[in-house]
Amino acid sequence: MNFDRHRRLRSSAVMRDMVRETTISKKDLIYPIFVIEQDDIKNEVPSMPGIYQLSLNMLHEELKATYEAGIRAVMFFGIPNEKDACGTGAFIDDGIIQKATRLSKELYPDMLVLADTCLCEYTDHGHCGVLDDHGHVLNDETLPLLVQTAVSQAKAGADIIAPSNMMDGFVQAIRAGLDEAGFYHIPIMSYGIKYASAFYGPFRDAAESTPGQGDRKGYQMDPANRLEAMRELESDLAEGCDMMIVKPALSYLDIIRDVRNNSNVPVVAYNVSGEYAMTKAAALNGWIDEERIVMEQMISMKRAGADMIITYFAKDICQYLDKGAY
Repeated sequence: MNFDRHRRLRSSAVMRDMVRETTISKKDLIYPIFVIEQDDIKNEVPSMPGIYQLSLNMLHEELKATYEAGIRAVMFFGIPNEKDACGTGAFIDDGIIQKATRLSKELYPDMLVLADTCLCEYTDHGHCGVLDDHGHVLNDETLPLLVQTAVSQAKAGADIIAPSNMMDGFVQAIRAGLDEAGFYHIPIMSYGIKYASAFYGPFRDAAESTPGQGDRKGYQMDPANRLEAMRELESDLAEGCDMMIVKPALSYLDIIRDVRNNSNVPVVAYNVSGEYAMTKAAALNGWIDEERIVMEQMISMKRAGADMIITYFAKDICQYLDKGAY
C-alpha cells in the first residue's frame, strides 16, 4: 500500500512531545487581579468561581501564591471607594492600582506589573471616558485624563502601561505623556483591538464597571469586522505601541492570526471573563474535563499567533504544567 504514515510521529508520548509545534509555559502567562479599596475584603466573584475582589491588606497572600506558582506578570484592576464623572480615582497618586503596584514591587521586585489604564472602573457612569450633556463619550477630552492615569501608574512602579479605553489616538497621547514625564522606557501594551463583546459580562461584575446608560459599541469594535482590526493595528503601531492585545480571544483567533501576520510586535491574547466563566460552569457541572479543555484553549491561542496570554486560569495552568503533562 502506498500512502503516508503520519501516525509514525504519534506513536508515544515522548515522540509526540518531540515533534510538538506549539507549547505553553509559565512565562507566557499574565494573571489579572481585582483590588478593592475597602479593607478586609475577599469577595468571590459569583460569575467567576475562584476569582476574588481583594482588599489591599489581603493582596499579599494572592501575590505570594501567584509568585510561588511561577507567574511573573500580573495585571491590576482597581475598584475604588468613590467614583465621579471623570474617574479621578484612576489618576490620583494614592489610587488603588497605584497602591497595589507599590506593594507588589516592594514584595516581589522582579514581578512585572501591568496597569490597566482606563476610567470605566472609576466613573460614576461606567463609561471609559468623560461624557457630554447627552451622554456621549468625548474622545479628545478624555485623552488628557488617560495620560494622567498612565503617568501616575508609571510613577507608582508599573512596568507596562496597558490602556483599554479604545479612544482614538490614545496610544499617541499616552506615549507622549510618558516620554515627557521621563518614562520613555515604559512600554505600552495596547488594547487597540478590543471588540464590543458579550464575553465581558462577568468582568463587569468583578470590576463593578457596567455602564449606567447605553453601551460601549460607539468606541469598541463591531464583532463582525475583521479588516477594521488591521486599521486599528496600523494606527497603534504608528503611534508607538510596543505590544498589541486582541480581546476577547477564543472567538477572535482569526484576528490574532491576522495581527501576527501583519506585525512584528509581541501579540497578547486576552482570555476574557466570559470565556473563563463558561469553562468553569461546564466543569463544575461535570460536563467537561476542565484541565484538558483549558490547555486546549491556551494552545489554540498560542497556535493562532499569541506570544502571551492574559488569563484567569493562570494559576491553574501552572499546576497543570508542574505535573509535566504538557
